[in-house]
Amino acid sequence: MLDTHARKYVQPLIGKSADILLKVGLNANQVTTISFFIGVSSGLFIYFEYELAALIVLWFSGFLDAVDGSMARKTKSSAWGTLLDVSFDRLVEISVILGLAFRYPDSMWALLLLSVSIIYAMTIFLTVGALSEKKGIKSFYYQAGLAERTEGFILFSLMIIFTEYLTLLTLLFLVVEVFTTLQRLAEARKIMKDI
Repeated sequence: MLDTHARKYVQPLIGKSADILLKVGLNANQVTTISFFIGVSSGLFIYFEYELAALIVLWFSGFLDAVDGSMARKTKSSAWGTLLDVSFDRLVEISVILGLAFRYPDSMWALLLLSVSIIYAMTIFLTVGALSEKKGIKSFYYQAGLAERTEGFILFSLMIIFTEYLTLLTLLFLVVEVFTTLQRLAEARKIMKDI
């Protein structure tokens, strides 16, 4: 929801950052890879109880993830770049979940359910993107929903900060993911009328 509706407010900063990184000679795929390595370190910081560091690297990687897309649109986007971007995003999320699960094993069952919901939500998202003839500014059709990447980062941040409520916050995230999946399924039904 925020990625879709609030992007216009941060796009000037994202665009300017993209211009700077292009000027210094980086390309979108290189920034995607840098974003991945920064973001995936968040799980280690969580596990070793460096919560502030985990939050900083998580959000910085999310910012670079937005910048790399702007860089690709300013130059030449590629199918390989899209694959890297989507798969690296999931690995960063997995890193956060694993860091929390190993640090707080009492919440592992809820984190496992959240992981399953993210897998299913992304399966719907990517399948609709692949099957839809609609296109947006991205290289595939982007289905908006209640839970987009920014909402996920907000919920992950709450889970990292308020660990005494980790199970409850994880279950809240699960509900948001399930709702988003149902939203996307309903939209997919309208898009794919031949089903």
